[in-house]
Amino acid sequence: MATLIDRARLRPATPEPAPEPRVRRTVGSVLLGGTSQGFVLIWGVMVVFPLLWALVSSFKSDPEIFKSPWGLPAVWHWDNFERAWNESHIGTYFLNSVVVVCCGVVLTLILSSAVAYVLARFEFPGNRILYYVFVGGMVFPGFLALVPLFFVVQNLGLLNTYLGLILVYATHGMSFSVFFLTAFFRTQSKELAEAALVDGCSHWGVLFRIMLPLARPGLVSIGIFQFLGMWNEYLLPLVLNTDEQRYLVTQGLANIAVTQGYHSDFSGLFAGLTISILPVLAVYLVFHKQISTGMTAGALK
Repeated sequence: MATLIDRARLRPATPEPAPEPRVRRTVGSVLLGGTSQGFVLIWGVMVVFPLLWALVSSFKSDPEIFKSPWGLPAVWHWDNFERAWNESHIGTYFLNSVVVVCCGVVLTLILSSAVAYVLARFEFPGNRILYYVFVGGMVFPGFLALVPLFFVVQNLGLLNTYLGLILVYATHGMSFSVFFLTAFFRTQSKELAEAALVDGCSHWGVLFRIMLPLARPGLVSIGIFQFLGMWNEYLLPLVLNTDEQRYLVTQGLANIAVTQGYHSDFSGLFAGLTISILPVLAVYLVFHKQISTGMTAGALK
């Protein structure tokens, strides 16, 4: 026992960790932090409050919306959603939007990833010019091209068709997607692609079997941004799609706002608005972590 005690005494004492330096918070930094937090709080209230108000109003009756606009409904009218889905044709508009937006997002990702991979990996005359043409497309105001775009789609015989909207949506979203994905492909290992080519893999095989899985965070982020943008698009379908049976949900809501407004069916209008918001909220709530991960990965690379 004495030997153990002596060894313990002879053992060098573990140095205590140095105290962390105290960060001095000046009055200016405290005011700046408080102002920033207050601005974020006000911004959050401005975003969330209209959504909650529309959601609560969708359960009220028409007289109750005007008599008690800020209170909870006395009776929760779930039949408003049934009336909006069936009688106001929100269900048809909803399914039309799902078909067009999902196909548009998939086509945008396929075309953009192929173009971005070529621009990032292959050197050829005009590479930089082609890249800056796509980058310049992000700052070009789309409404200036509506008239020539209308005649192009008309000459192709694609007016009032799903295919016409899908092609226009895909080309409209390619500028930002190519710009974003090119940065991802530039930072990926060239050795992996060269090893796959030596093993007999084709360039398409390298793209779809090696590069795209590595760029998954960027693809998810781009897919979410494109979905949100295409779902809320109103101007393009308003010009290129005049068939009421093929209206998208944004066109349908505008149509309901006019027709149902004259019939004083505001509860059905709020119910249709709530139905149209649900996919956007669902996509954001499910993939919001992938958005931050993809944007952070792109920023670090």
